[in-house]
Amino acid sequence: MDPTQRFSFFASLYQIDENPEIKMWLLYFTLLALSILVYKLGFALKLPILKSVLVYTFLALGCTVLTFLAIFLPVGEGLVIAALILIIYKVRLRQAKRSGRV
Repeated sequence: MDPTQRFSFFASLYQIDENPEIKMWLLYFTLLALSILVYKLGFALKLPILKSVLVYTFLALGCTVLTFLAIFLPVGEGLVIAALILIIYKVRLRQAKRSGRV
């Protein structure tokens, strides 16, 4: 069985098997951007600047591990779904606040 058939969506989208040095960086930055988006939409609080730097540093370090897992597992796809759910939640919450229900 060809391992490229088992790639996740983002790994096959970037065609990681052709130029792995650059394509893994693309996958890393995609996962980092999606992780930052999910963090900002769902979990971010107003923090002092040094604490924010620390949070984003650990987020970037965690994405290095997620990048290797995202080759065969749907990590990026899960982050996209989480971001979509949080976007829908934020839109609905804003609509409810405008209408005075919350």
